[in-house]
Amino acid sequence: MSVLYGIWVWFASNILTKPAYFIGLIVLIGYILQKKTWYDSLAGFIKATVGFLILSVGSGGLVSNFRPILVGLKDRFNLDAMVIDPYFGQNAVQSAMEGIGRSFSQVMFLLLIAFIFNLVLVKFNKITKLRAVFTTGHVQMQQAATAFWLILFCFPQLGDTPMLIIMSLILGLYWAVGSNLTVEISQDLTDGGGFCVAHQQMFGIAFFSYLSKKIFGNKKNSKRIEDIQLPGFMSIFNENMVSTAILMMIFFGAIMAVLGKDYFIETKVLKEGASFFMYVVDTSLKFAVYLAILQLGVRTFVTELTNSFQGISNTFLPGAVPGIDCAATYGFGSPNAVTIGFLFGALGQFIAIITLLLLKSPTIVIAGFVPVFFDNATIAVYANNKGGVKAAMLFPFISGLCQVFGSALIAGAVGLAANGGYLGMWDWAVVWPIFTVIMKYAGFIGLAIILVVLILIPQLQYRKHPDTYFLCVEDYEAYKEKVKKE
Repeated sequence: MSVLYGIWVWFASNILTKPAYFIGLIVLIGYILQKKTWYDSLAGFIKATVGFLILSVGSGGLVSNFRPILVGLKDRFNLDAMVIDPYFGQNAVQSAMEGIGRSFSQVMFLLLIAFIFNLVLVKFNKITKLRAVFTTGHVQMQQAATAFWLILFCFPQLGDTPMLIIMSLILGLYWAVGSNLTVEISQDLTDGGGFCVAHQQMFGIAFFSYLSKKIFGNKKNSKRIEDIQLPGFMSIFNENMVSTAILMMIFFGAIMAVLGKDYFIETKVLKEGASFFMYVVDTSLKFAVYLAILQLGVRTFVTELTNSFQGISNTFLPGAVPGIDCAATYGFGSPNAVTIGFLFGALGQFIAIITLLLLKSPTIVIAGFVPVFFDNATIAVYANNKGGVKAAMLFPFISGLCQVFGSALIAGAVGLAANGGYLGMWDWAVVWPIFTVIMKYAGFIGLAIILVVLILIPQLQYRKHPDTYFLCVEDYEAYKEKVKKE
């Protein structure tokens, strides 16, 4: 048993939670199942892995470059606050588990069983109506940690084995159902790209896409961002790289001005005598650089993954699609939607944080870069596709409010705020707090309600269009033709 556990820990640590290599492995297996030559299979593995590593450089650069600026607000004003960020959230769970004498290795078991359950649900998709395999390993690790703590908070009296079973059922269903909710809207966004989103805001994407279409989608003046051509000097904002750099210079320039040059010198980010103005310019321009790198990575690996996954879906998981990082959507639709989503999401977060301060909330939140960027940029991309520029501005703003208020409530209630962080992204600031309240106050009846609701969601999706439900992922061109005729 210890040998098997050791193999699993090695695989989870080196492959499953390293999405570049996990995606590369999926591509390799897919091409082998398609009976491609060994060198074509190897080339596909390398291109997919390198493409995701390029994406990781872009997303990692965004986070590392700008997280210290937002965290600096906490240090500069001596706020006793928690940071909403997946990495701070995972560290908070580890600290909390150590405090009650539990091993973090239990989270690894939860990840394994929940992932296997996700595969089983998709394997029997004719019954479950679930089509998406959650392949974003580092996100699974973060979510498994937070889910472990939330469910433990609700059922502290349970033994390890029953607890693990309950956790795996809920988390595995959440992964399968949440990513499945993004299938049709992702196919529409990418024109049959052959993937869906498996990240931290899957219910949020589906919810805001629905509202975007309902509220703005049928109005003639609801233009998409890419359809708007600005006149005169404003035309420089038609170019994504230029508009991103200028808007980030204004946004981060204002934050860095509030922090002050002395703060950056004290924290050894800026050398004594260096130009503060040029530091602001350089930091802001790097936002455009990392965003361009991220989009290059998307273009490099998505095609390989889509082509190769046919081998897996035809052999083992018919009618299935891979669920991947939300950043993969940034190569589709308007590039400016990413910047607009980030800015309006940040505005929502900052207004919510100021409100908490004014109300003297016992839990104060510091904006984390990962939720404020990756959640809200992704929501804006989908909202723009369904409802145009107004939707792309409104719904990330609402999302920002939800992220702060929801995280403050749940993290304070379950004790993670005292450990300095919470995951903080949309599903975990809205959907999982609802799950937690239901389970805490309704016990096993509440647990049953959650499981039934999650099971029913794909059934209801299927009932809306049973003739095209699986066709959407099996043959998108045929799907579009059939939808047109209807």
